[in-house]
Amino acid sequence: MSFFDTHLLNLVVYLPLLFAVLVWMLPGAERGQIRTITFIGMLLDLVFGVWAYLRFEPSGAEFQLEYRTRWLEQLGVSYHIGVDGLAVSLLLLTVFLGPLVVMASQTYITERVKEFHLALLVLQTVMLGALVSLDVLLFYIFWEAMLIPMYLLVGVWGAEDRQMAAVKFFLYTLAGSLLMLVAIVAIYFISSTPGNRSFDYATIFNSMAAANSQISACMGTGGDCSQLAGMAGILYRWGPWLFAAFAIAFAIKVPMWPVHTWLPDAHVQAPVAGSMILAGVMLKMGTFGFWRFAIPFFPSAAHQARPLLATLSVIGIVYGALMCLAQRDIKKLIAYSSVSHLGYCMLGILALTAEGATGSAYQMLNHGVSTGALFLLFGFLYERRHTRLMSDYGGIAKVVPVYTASFLIITFSSVAVPGTNGFVGEFLVLLGTFKSSLGMAFGAFATLGVILGAAYMLWMVQKVFFGPLTHRENQGLTDLSLREFATVAPFLVLVLVMGLMPQPFLDRINPSTERFIQRAGLGIPGSQVRPGDVQISVMGLPPAGLAAAPNAPTPGPLADRR
Repeated sequence: MSFFDTHLLNLVVYLPLLFAVLVWMLPGAERGQIRTITFIGMLLDLVFGVWAYLRFEPSGAEFQLEYRTRWLEQLGVSYHIGVDGLAVSLLLLTVFLGPLVVMASQTYITERVKEFHLALLVLQTVMLGALVSLDVLLFYIFWEAMLIPMYLLVGVWGAEDRQMAAVKFFLYTLAGSLLMLVAIVAIYFISSTPGNRSFDYATIFNSMAAANSQISACMGTGGDCSQLAGMAGILYRWGPWLFAAFAIAFAIKVPMWPVHTWLPDAHVQAPVAGSMILAGVMLKMGTFGFWRFAIPFFPSAAHQARPLLATLSVIGIVYGALMCLAQRDIKKLIAYSSVSHLGYCMLGILALTAEGATGSAYQMLNHGVSTGALFLLFGFLYERRHTRLMSDYGGIAKVVPVYTASFLIITFSSVAVPGTNGFVGEFLVLLGTFKSSLGMAFGAFATLGVILGAAYMLWMVQKVFFGPLTHRENQGLTDLSLREFATVAPFLVLVLVMGLMPQPFLDRINPSTERFIQRAGLGIPGSQVRPGDVQISVMGLPPAGLAAAPNAPTPGPLADRR
């Protein structure tokens, strides 16, 4: 790799933090300069993020654009970053949303403007850091750091009950995170020996793969697996508990039913920027965690818990849709739709089929685009009317036609109309579910969610936009301004591009899908997957905490690494 490729991800991750320093140095009264510098920082981050996305070669090494250096060597911690197909796709989504969030907040945020933009820039850095981390402890540090700026966005700049919502969000996610920390420390000791400790993702996975294969072989023969020796025996006994710790942390972040109750409150109380970031990126950290850590580390435990998790996913799909039908608050309806849509992401992962996993990954991107745009568009309407109730609208299509047309296009995306991005993701998830060993019932109930999704979204559109213009206050509504339309337009373009030309996006996701399915297969009793088939290749630097053996050749980068 070139010097620039080696440091490209560092530039993408820390560029917002550099601009946060510049914003911090400005006087608080310079609101225009603060907004401009923040926007420039996010825009440059988008440029480098797109560059990183284009530099990723689907046919190349699994993890690319890697950078690794020694950090806390005695503890086995290294600063190791890199991206696979899923991570680089979510990275692209994150940098795409950055400048749009700043534009959306230009007139909405009028108090503590400097602190608000500092929180945005810091949050951008830690979200990107979590996506690119290839050291488990480094991932955890970025994962935890996300709580602070998001807590501030909701608790300081939110609506009337913002403090309650912020505390609820913080406590839910912190509780799950602490469980995950315990599990991380446990696998740190399980997967290595004294003097050979490492938090490196590849080192931990490669160490545990052979043990997981032994467990699978034993379960396939119906033998007494409690008598397995070494790491295999430890994982057989403690793996389900460790998987549960990871799964709870990630399930809260998704959020899955029944640990979803923090989400509607957070979305309703958050400012437009907070809702866009929360829906667009932060919720995907939960599904990303299942994909990257929970299932590959503990495939046998995941396979045993699969029916339960799939059931919870389907309940979330149907429950979220039914709750949407019961809402009269528009923002709360959009919030509950996230519970339903992310249930599809989880179901696709748990289907353990190529179609399901690919659809899940694509749906992660789709949800960030469609639901992020819904929160953005409603935010513009709320700025004008300062009410969230459907009953306070009606017939406004007559006075805001451009706004209405934009909202309808995003609605079609949300309900998965063919030709939009939402159709591709949901179709692949349902196809993968029907083809999986979960059973037809899971696919049938998930399909019911599609029908209900169309019902609640079209019902809301009918109530808000069509019919007689009954409220005098709505007669003076102004249509989208040039700035507002410029903020919405990229979402409209992506809805159509991702719906009509999904293959370029799928090309980068597919290699990660294949590897994920193969590694999850280690947990199937009697699986024929061999540990060597799923090993993760690492860069040349020995894992932190490991000294290279005397006269031993230092492993070099893979020949096909870009």
